[in-house]
Amino acid sequence: MELAKLLKPEAVKVVNAASSKKRLMQDLGDLVESVYGFKSGVVVDALMAREALGPTGVGHGVALPHARLDGLESVVGAFILLDRPVDFSSVDRQPVDIAFALFAPEEAGVEHLKALALVSRTLRNTAICSKLRANPDPATLYTILIEEQSVQAA
Repeated sequence: MELAKLLKPEAVKVVNAASSKKRLMQDLGDLVESVYGFKSGVVVDALMAREALGPTGVGHGVALPHARLDGLESVVGAFILLDRPVDFSSVDRQPVDIAFALFAPEEAGVEHLKALALVSRTLRNTAICSKLRANPDPATLYTILIEEQSVQAA
């Protein structure tokens, strides 16, 4: 599995105005609606329902929100870099400024878990996160994510 197959370049965004976890989820919903065509409200509801089971802030300023969406054919992603971190109830209690959301079909099993593991592995790398935080251009962010992942695989 490759990040380039999960993440479209247009699904990468820098957000300057997120003031809360809920606002970040709304920004993710809006991004998913514009790129993948799913209604923002449905996306936000799915993300918040998953979040109610336990926070998806994995630490070190990174969150991996994820949900299943009816009508989706394959696992897809959306990436947001925040200019100001927001509280995300993360495991380390640190605010989040990197959010990589994953969406899977309702019936997805192992593919969803593989995608989550791939994104988690990529964003656990502090050098990659530092590069992402230093480059507030969506095209550059996409390139960093895709290139770093292919370098790791080599």
